[in-house]
Amino acid sequence: MSRKTQSMDKKSHGEELKKELDILISRISALEASSTDKEKKSLIGVVKVLAENQKHFVDEFEHLKKALDLMMVQIFKMDQAKNRP
Repeated sequence: MSRKTQSMDKKSHGEELKKELDILISRISALEASSTDKEKKSLIGVVKVLAENQKHFVDEFEHLKKALDLMMVQIFKMDQAKNRP
């Protein structure tokens, strides 16, 4: 099996992390909804925002990785074109 096919079959670390963060955010939301104490509710809200921001950073990092991959492909193409007679 080629390397590309293996990587397509296997979930990326980012996808797994986003799934775990979704589960965590759901649990935090449940805690927030069930809490009656204002102070606890506020703290849980802060933790929820931090988890949501972490998920956003994972998305942004995935976009940056894709952009770098595309840039490397273009650099290799330019290098090959330059080295052709």
